[in-house]
Parts: sequence; C-alpha cells; structure tokens
Amino acid sequence: MAIDLTSRIVVAGAGSIGCYVGGCLAAAGRRVGLLLRPTLADSIGRHGLRITDLEGADRSLPASALTVATDPAAALAEARIVLVTVKCGATGTMAGLIARHAPSDAVVVSLQNGVGNLAVLRAHLGVGRGEGQPQEPAQASAPDPGPLRLVAGMVPFNVVQTRSDATAPRFHRATSGTLLIGAGEPGLRELLDVPGMAVAERSDMDAVLWGKLVLNLNNALNALCDLPLAQELADARWRRLLAAQIEEALAVLKATGIAPTGVEGVPPRAIPFILRLPDWLFRRVARRMLAIDPAARSSMWEDLALRRPTEIDYMQGAILALAEKSGVAAPISERVLRLIKSAESAGAGSPKLRPEQVASV
Repeated sequence: MAIDLTSRIVVAGAGSIGCYVGGCLAAAGRRVGLLLRPTLADSIGRHGLRITDLEGADRSLPASALTVATDPAAALAEARIVLVTVKCGATGTMAGLIARHAPSDAVVVSLQNGVGNLAVLRAHLGVGRGEGQPQEPAQASAPDPGPLRLVAGMVPFNVVQTRSDATAPRFHRATSGTLLIGAGEPGLRELLDVPGMAVAERSDMDAVLWGKLVLNLNNALNALCDLPLAQELADARWRRLLAAQIEEALAVLKATGIAPTGVEGVPPRAIPFILRLPDWLFRRVARRMLAIDPAARSSMWEDLALRRPTEIDYMQGAILALAEKSGVAAPISERVLRLIKSAESAGAGSPKLRPEQVASV
C-alpha cells in the first residue's frame, strides 16, 4: 500500500519528542495516534496538548485531533507508519510490540538517539530491509527481504515538556534543525514534512547518526553540570571540555573506519575548533548553535532529575566499545560515563559538578 497524506501514523512510545512530533503532524491534518504511558495519556485525553517552538509558534490541539492509547494492540492495529521514539534501552520491547500488533506492511521509522536502534528493531522484527543502519563496515551484511520496512531517522532538536493538572501538557521545541530520514520510501517525506517540523531525506543515514552521536556527547556534560544548555555553552571551560571529548571520539571513529557527517552543515572536525574560540568570537560564529531556549537542558539531565536510567551506554558507551576494539584510548568518555553511572546510582539528580571535576582523569 502506497504512502499518502491520509496514511495513519502511530507514534510509538510518545514522550517529549514523540508528542511534539505527533502534535505537529496532527496540527497539519495528518491522521495520528499516540501510544504512551497512562499518566500522559490521561492528561492529553482531558486537556488536549499544546505545541510551541523557538520561533514563537504556539498551537493548541483538542484531544479529538488525535487518538491517544495505552494499549499497544489498539494503537498499532491500523498503523501504516510507526514512528519509534522510545529511549534506546526500550527499543527491543517496543519492537516486540510492533511485531505482534502492527500490520505486516507497516513502515517503521526510528526517531531515536544512538546508532544501534535499527539493528535492534531488525533483530526483533525478523526483517532486514531498510535504510541507514549504522554499523561498523566489517559488520555490514546484505539485507533480508521482507514486507515490513525499516527507516533510520535523526531528530536534531530538543523538546521540553511542561505538565500541570489543570492545563494541556506543553511540548516546546527549544532548539532548531531539520529532521532527517533515510531516502527510498516514496511519499514518506511528504507525509512527515509539516509546519514546525521540516523533514529532509538523506542516503547516508549511518554517517548522519554517528555525527549526531558526536554532538550528543554534550548531553552527559549538561547533565553533570546542572546548567541550562545556553549557559553551559557560554562557559569556555565547558566548551573546552566538550571539544576535547569530541576530538577523542573522532579519533576513535577514524581508527575504526567510521566517517561521521555534519549535522546542520557543520563538519564534525570543525566543531572542536569552534568550541575553543574566545567567547566574543564564539558567540558570533556559533549563532545557530546558540539558538537555544534559555531554559532548555539535555534529555540526560531530565533523566537524572526524574530518577530514570539514562542513555549513557548508547552515547559515551558506544565510543568506548569502539575504543576497546581499536586500541585507541578514550579517557574523557570513560570518566564521563562513570560520573553519570554514579549519579544514576545516587538518585539525587545532577551532581552539579564543575568542569575541572569532570576533566580530572
């Protein structure tokens, strides 16, 4: 069945990113269902949802604008497109639900952090056809035929969720960027490309996802410092630490034959140089990097604040796994991973560290 503007879209595991994406799609008249946790489902069912963005758009949707469900069977039964937005650690569980309940010809799109989600989806769904599975070149294999298609995706922006008992939950896009999806699925980009969420196709999604992972190494630093992202990046000490961590990661990737591509047009190798610029020059050169809502923080900071497991094993952990194979040292990533694990165990939110405390290896 061909994809067109009437195709039913289900956001599987709708949290902050998923509800923003689903809200933008529903506001544009797409047929959207959200599969999500009971508390959020109840709030949206009673009040609808509100989506806002960095450019000043502010849209409220009634509950009737989309379908809200907590039952995977009910949510996925008629899905034509499944947008997977769960955290990396929940990918396998969600893949099992999709395998049991979604139509066999559905298109499954991973809109997640990290580089291994398509491999997990493929393994659980028992299919191999799809675009942009990131992996080491030596592990590449020919895809297996199958009716269900898998598509890699990359969400470049940050979404902040605000909830109260009396009003619609608000999902605020706090940074900018174009959502990218793997090329080759006719009609998919046109279906997803709506106001508030520009979408483009790429044929090199493996390189795109590695490039995003390199940038996402800052998620952990932001979680450790307990500062808004804009304030963190305004501090040259944190920028220097991030620059050193990115250089370390790029050396590991080079040693394993992985060539990440830039996100929003900035080559990864240029980012450490830009981060080390003096404050006045950094503000001028990195205006797009600094286009951040003043209150925005990383999703990893939010995970620590809410006492949830973080995605550190899929960020710094992915770099360390490659470092072990290649024999290239990655001491900063190792230290950052240990500090995040310690904060997870403590269960007290961000440890509020200074940059020199993180940098001491």
